[in-house]
Formats: sequence, C-alpha cells, structure tokens
Amino acid sequence: MLTLIAGVVLFIGAHAVRIVSEDARDRLLARLGPLAYKGLISLASLVGLVLMAKGYATARLDPIVLWSPWSGGRHIAALLSLAAFVLVVAAYIPRNTLRVRLGHPMVLGVKLWSLGHLIANHTLADLVLFGSLLLWAVLSFRAARRRDAQAREKAAGADTQARAQAPVTPSPSRLADLAVIVVGVALYGAFAFHLHASLIGVRPFG
Repeated sequence: MLTLIAGVVLFIGAHAVRIVSEDARDRLLARLGPLAYKGLISLASLVGLVLMAKGYATARLDPIVLWSPWSGGRHIAALLSLAAFVLVVAAYIPRNTLRVRLGHPMVLGVKLWSLGHLIANHTLADLVLFGSLLLWAVLSFRAARRRDAQAREKAAGADTQARAQAPVTPSPSRLADLAVIVVGVALYGAFAFHLHASLIGVRPFG
C-alpha cells in the first residue's frame, strides 16, 4: 500500500503545481527552462505511474474490502470508460467539437474514468488510486477553467488592434469529430477486450 500511495503522491504532485499556484509554476518554469521543466515533470510522472501500477497490483493480492461490490458497477464503469477514451483522444486531434467546446477534454476523461472505476470497485487500494485521481481531475479542471476565464478577461481588456491581430479559433471539423469517435472507440475496444486482461489481470466483460 505504501508503494501505491508513494506513486499517487508523486504522479499527482507532478501535475498539481498549476492547481496550487500558477505563479509558482511560472517561477519554476523560468528557473529551470521549458525543456528541463517538462523533463522533470515527465520523469516524476513516469516514476509515479510505475509505482502506482506495482503498488496497486500488490495491494490486489491482499485486498482490504471497504464495502460490498455493486453488481451494476462494471456496466457503469464500461460506459464511462468509453466516454473517457473518446475525450482523451479529443485532446490530441485538432478542431474537433469536444476540444473546442470543452477546452480540456483529457482532464474530463480522467474524471469519468476514475469515477467509473471507483463505482465498480470496493477495496482500499481502489479508493486510494481512483479516488485520488478523481479528486485531482476535479481540481485540475476547475483550475484550468479559472485560467481560461482570466485569459478571456485579459483579452477583453486588450486594445482593438491587439484583438484584431489575435488568432481566430478555428471552427469544429466534422472529419475531426469522426476521427475522434473512431479512434476513441477503437482504442477502448482494444484495451477493454485485450490489454486490460493482460496488463491488469481483470477482464471487464467476464
């Protein structure tokens, strides 16, 4: 369990700087430089991810049950995970409707994925892992929306010439929307029916 907790703290801590203080993130970025900063975040995330995977796998061997599992939980988790895969893919394909309208689809995808797995599972390790990621996703999305609002206020206060020179947000593309759905569903199918069992040892559909 300690390995799992260490992984969660390291992984979430690497992605929580902007939640705690945007100024602190800017100072750290200026001190280290973009490449070193991104490298440090990536390294911490990778180590945290490995520790989470190992810690969760070990905790599953001797689970601490907190409540009785709900029979319909897996169905809800499957549905939310499908939506989560589509949202995560939307973060990487430009000009799709989800990315244009939501602004931060990846964080929303993590939120749905964590919520679904928290509903479907019932041990202390599940609560630590998925509960922590759900809390991070909620706070991260809230912080991101706050930054978006501040950026809009700053843009609204800019002079007319600066607003005229600002890049125009492209309108959504139907082709991009189709690509998001096709790729998201394909990745979900590959993970749900093959990779989930081989990597985690659990078959979501029996």
